[in-house]
Amino acid sequence: MSGAVGFDLDMTLIDSRPGIRETYRALTALTGVHVDADLAVSRLGPPLRTELRHWFAEEAVEEAVTTFRGLYPDHAVTPSRPMPGAVEALAAVRAAGLRVVVVTSKLGRLARLHLDHLGLRADELAGDLFAEGKASALVEHGVRWYVGDHAADMVAARTAGVPGIGLITGPCSERELWEAGASHVLSDLTTFPALLSEIAVGSERSSG
Repeated sequence: MSGAVGFDLDMTLIDSRPGIRETYRALTALTGVHVDADLAVSRLGPPLRTELRHWFAEEAVEEAVTTFRGLYPDHAVTPSRPMPGAVEALAAVRAAGLRVVVVTSKLGRLARLHLDHLGLRADELAGDLFAEGKASALVEHGVRWYVGDHAADMVAARTAGVPGIGLITGPCSERELWEAGASHVLSDLTTFPALLSEIAVGSERSSG
């Protein structure tokens, strides 16, 4: 099994904010519980339950999760788009002889809808994982670097014992990513292929 590069999904590979915003608005219309959709999409990363607890009483959270996920395919998938450099980043991984592994807090079947819609092919997909919880999937799938936009992604990489590559395309600042243990911080994925060419060669040399 060849090595792999792991990627988070939301605000790393895809900009899912427009569709998730519409899904929250649909949730408000259906339940009568106000969710500030703009605020909610400004802090994507943590599990859905974490966000819904800001708006729903604890005893209503699980039902809200189920309702949101039921609305998701019809509202969230079509408006999503690749993040700048995402297509080229995945191509660079494969050109380096590595696999693409997506590890996300989003439910796996919903993440797959996004990837399929945008033609972003992942060799492996692990969903419903966050922070340290992502580490087991990173190890299982032979991930050698993990790319994400959230401080929790850097925690995941650190827990798995691999370098974390932070992107300042999501809710976390450059400082927050460094403080969470990032080995590299990039403005977006457009510079990732150049970085990969450097670190992949360095890794091969060190392991050879």
